[in-house]
Amino acid sequence: MILNLSHKDKSYRIVVDGKEYLFLNKKIGDEIDISPILPGYKIRLTGGSDVTGTPMRPDLEGNTRKYLLVSGGVGYRPKRKGEKARKLFRGNVYGLDIVQINAVVLQAGDQTPPHSPAKK
Repeated sequence: MILNLSHKDKSYRIVVDGKEYLFLNKKIGDEIDISPILPGYKIRLTGGSDVTGTPMRPDLEGNTRKYLLVSGGVGYRPKRKGEKARKLFRGNVYGLDIVQINAVVLQAGDQTPPHSPAKK
């Protein structure tokens, strides 16, 4: 899994190996302590994507993939006013099939994240 942390206008890409249990069965919006990865850090989960790149959607319950008719929001930007499209989305529960996790730092620890900031 890859954890994309956003902190003080910078984003950090951290590879999480062996600590996936911290994120299993959590939902988008949950606040968790990631001390086993970064001591003293607390984060809020904001989204993610699975192996195929399908984005997670906060209003879709569970860990399933479904096609939704959407007119905007996460995963779809309409070209014209009133335009809708049927798109594939992943539910809001994190499982082993989630590859990328997006999060915001709520409380920072003493050390900075170990990797350099990700390119924007």
